[in-house]
Amino acid sequence: MPRNLNYLWNFGAFAVVSLTLLILSGIFLALNYTPTLADAFSSVETIDRQVASGWLIRSVHMGGVSMLFAALYVHIARSLYYGSYKAPRELVWLTGLGLLLLVMITAFAGYVLPWGQMSYWGATVVVNAVNTVPLVGKPLASWLLGGEGLGNVALHRLFVLHFVTAFSIIGVIVLHVATLHVTGSNNPTGKDLTEPDQTVPFHPYYTTKDGLGLCLFLLVYAALIFFAPDFLTLSDNYVQANPLITPSDITPEWYFAPFYAILRAVPSKLGGLILATGSIVILFALPWLDSSTIRSARFRPWLRVALPLLFLAFLALGLAGMSPPSPFWLWISRAAVAYWYVYFLGLLPMIARREQASRRKEHF
Repeated sequence: MPRNLNYLWNFGAFAVVSLTLLILSGIFLALNYTPTLADAFSSVETIDRQVASGWLIRSVHMGGVSMLFAALYVHIARSLYYGSYKAPRELVWLTGLGLLLLVMITAFAGYVLPWGQMSYWGATVVVNAVNTVPLVGKPLASWLLGGEGLGNVALHRLFVLHFVTAFSIIGVIVLHVATLHVTGSNNPTGKDLTEPDQTVPFHPYYTTKDGLGLCLFLLVYAALIFFAPDFLTLSDNYVQANPLITPSDITPEWYFAPFYAILRAVPSKLGGLILATGSIVILFALPWLDSSTIRSARFRPWLRVALPLLFLAFLALGLAGMSPPSPFWLWISRAAVAYWYVYFLGLLPMIARREQASRRKEHF
């Protein structure tokens, strides 16, 4: 391993630990969960109130989702800053994005399962967005749900989808780690390692470093579960789903809030869906959008200005998605999503060309 890795490289291990706890707690929850409209909500209440330590297992599961997304977002931000998506690590980047998509699908399916008010209406927003896709939208939604709307068949299918994608993530993690072992880890300088003294064995150096970071990570995890449980879900989701009563404000969990803000920022449902989906799809093209031979932003002064603004745009979208749809937050969302696309499609290629031109001048 490169000897100069900082603590941002710990977040991959944090994500694996979170996923492990999610899968183990999910198996125990599934033993007492009933995926029907009549019994889903009451079975979750039974887990919380009557099953021995059921409240703890469910809190570990709910907290694990937040911790997993937090670790993944930091992991991706670190890759963007240090250029870990560049050659020869394109496959590492692509498999990592595949993992992100699987985690998002799994989290969405799992969020519907408790059958609370936010579960139902959040799923309704997504289904309505899919229905706006010309020609294939309505047939696709009907095929996925087993009918025209959210019913027993849809809930059962989401329960199966939640389990299947959760275990599929394990296989993609194996592929992700395998591609990483082929190319080796990137490092904060972004430079290829050429001398043996630039590396150290993974054990004991990084096992102890990961262990220390993991202790701090688990402390935050425990604090979230025991001291801030209300942060894990919205209060409306402790009320059973009622299709006849629409919540005053449909708000997603924080990890979906940026994409919900994009959906809401555009008057057209189809336009919002295209922009929200495109905001993730564009990341798959990143290794080819950024043609600069310099990996790390440490040596890219223009990028050190543009990239933090991208991170701020993502945070602004998250705040907008969790706030009421006032004109102020709508315009913040529009400005943030505009910068998101301008950065990837305009600024990043332009910065890369400028850097290449500067290097050619220095060479001559």
